Amino acid sequence: MRKIVLLLVLAIVGSSCVSKKEYAALQADYDKTKEQLTIVKDNLTKCLLEKEKCEAQAAALNKQVTGLKEDKKKTLEYVDNLTVLTKGANDNIKETLSQLSKKDQYINRIRSLASKKDSLNLVVAFQLKKELKDGIDDEDIEINVEKTVVYISISDKLLFKSGSYNVTDKAYKVLEKVATVIKGQPEMDVMIEGHTDSTPIQTDFIQDNWDLSAKRATSITRILQYKYGVKPSRLIAAGRSSYVPIVPNDTPTNKAKNRRTKIIILPKINQFFDLIEQKTE
Repeated sequence: MRKIVLLLVLAIVGSSCVSKKEYAALQADYDKTKEQLTIVKDNLTKCLLEKEKCEAQAAALNKQVTGLKEDKKKTLEYVDNLTVLTKGANDNIKETLSQLSKKDQYINRIRSLASKKDSLNLVVAFQLKKELKDGIDDEDIEINVEKTVVYISISDKLLFKSGSYNVTDKAYKVLEKVATVIKGQPEMDVMIEGHTDSTPIQTDFIQDNWDLSAKRATSITRILQYKYGVKPSRLIAAGRSSYVPIVPNDTPTNKAKNRRTKIIILPKINQFFDLIEQKTE
């Protein structure tokens, strides 16, 4: 980008005695530069939507913006001294500089939104731990902030009977408290993920591990909706079978760790895109 701006300035400096052919070439370079700036802006928007790379990209973009600001300052000095430029050429250069300024504002807005999201996740995690303080020391319950979401992981022995998707009496107390936190964050969606170990299962009511994990997720989803009043439009039920283990399925202890249900509290995707698309004031 720095090279593009420098090319534009050098072309303008040499335009005091240019021929029509050279002027046309200069105009073509400018049009190409403007098109490249548009492409860069579009690519920046797409890159910022890659959540997992957001922080690394923000750091790189911040460095780029610093360089652009320096280029902007130098270019303004050149513009002030170029008295032979036409009025139209001056206006075009100022428009380019204005676009760079808007780009800077856009990046700052994205960084602000990312900070706000991280703070909200920490608040949700704190509320979950507060609601579940009576059982939070239990190794069967884990609450954490992972990347862009907050999740609570509950072992199957707390929620279900062995090889079953029927919820235990003990589980209702935990789910009631989780529902309290969920209803306090109405702008967020909730995904319930069922996970099993690698031991195959097949009964009259369960076809395989896929079936068991999906039925367990659905059981929890129904309780949150029908018993505790969570809006069904916010709920997502997902079965992951045995294919996302947290430890190898090589011992009974490890298999017990992999048999779990994750309740994930995450921002609504459409709201995230709405924030991204809002114009910078």
